[in-house]
Amino acid sequence: MKKIILASLVVASSLMALSNLEIAQKADKATDGFESSISKTEMTLINASGQTSVRDLLMKTLEGENGDKTLSIFLSPADVKGTKVLGWEHVDRDDDQWLYLPALKRVKRIASRNKSGSFMGSEFSYEDIGNQNPGKYSFDGEPETVQFNGKECYKGVRIPKDKNSGYTKQITWVDTKDFLIQKVEYYDRKQEHLKTATFSDYKQIEGVWRVGKIEMNNHQNDKSTVLIWKEDKIKAGLRSKNFDKRELKK
Repeated sequence: MKKIILASLVVASSLMALSNLEIAQKADKATDGFESSISKTEMTLINASGQTSVRDLLMKTLEGENGDKTLSIFLSPADVKGTKVLGWEHVDRDDDQWLYLPALKRVKRIASRNKSGSFMGSEFSYEDIGNQNPGKYSFDGEPETVQFNGKECYKGVRIPKDKNSGYTKQITWVDTKDFLIQKVEYYDRKQEHLKTATFSDYKQIEGVWRVGKIEMNNHQNDKSTVLIWKEDKIKAGLRSKNFDKRELKK
């Protein structure tokens, strides 16, 4: 009888197990509901010798059913002040991204094949700063349960569907309690470990989880970039018109 009960529990447990896709969907939902946001962030670039340079940004985001819209505006230092990056995410096709360079007073479209390039000299790529919607990935294998920074996490593999992606795969760590992403490892087109992003300082604003810090370490050039959210306002009342291409030249 005990063997039958134990076997039943094992079957029930396996039926309740989450797939990598389901975990990704829960992780995406955990940070949904902010509607729109205005955030002041600090970006610190650290070179291989440990020297740093700091940039201040204003980041605006509009939540969308079929993809978010984002506008990043560099406030300082002087050599990047006024530079703007606009992104329109699309779940079912390539994202649209544009770069405004104030020195040239012109808007440049970022081609899909160039989205693996560095975002303003940082260790983040243009691909990284887009929303990581689960619909943009296929998922490989079954998740493992592992420990990371004292948290129990689901470890799984996601593969970008975009043929222009700079990555062959990404390995994610998502905590089992709140389904917040804790870490992502990125593998380049040669299938070598390129970068690792760690996510921390999460907090809830009006019931919505918001990340407070992301550190991106490049293992191939020993450089890193740290993003820290200094101010973060959600349900900010932004509309689609605030993310029009005409906003870039204002």
